[in-house]
Amino acid sequence: MGDPRISHIELDEATIIWRNADIEQERRIAIFDLIEENTFKPLRAFEAGHEGPYRLRLAVDDGRLALAVSGEDENLLETVILGLGRFRRPIREYFAICDSYYQAIRKATATEIETIDMARRGVHNNAAEMLLERLEGKIDTDFATARRLFTLICVLHIRG
Repeated sequence: MGDPRISHIELDEATIIWRNADIEQERRIAIFDLIEENTFKPLRAFEAGHEGPYRLRLAVDDGRLALAVSGEDENLLETVILGLGRFRRPIREYFAICDSYYQAIRKATATEIETIDMARRGVHNNAAEMLLERLEGKIDTDFATARRLFTLICVLHIRG
């Protein structure tokens, strides 16, 4: 009986140059929510008989995202590499809208905060759809998992 999900996730700490308390909170929530509920089936590993759960390590190297997938025994099963060129703009937009959101929650009206949050969700949802497209044929996952993975991809792109 397979269990195609992520049981543990790790970010390459060497990739993360800088983060503030707001971003750190986003990272913690994304990891917690991801571990609690996700769908994740790396197709090559699954077809080779490794049916999960999986350990996942995310890193950015030379403009590419590396998703290192291991079994519960921590033996590497496969690494999926995605070019991040198409994600540059959504990542920039997401950072900008998050910055506006964090400023707004400190001093804006409820209506202004809601408007910014709707825009933030829109950018996040579009990026999750893009991630699903890029993972097609490599990793089967769902929209909620892709959204949380996009959050973590953004954390890996923070520059001070």
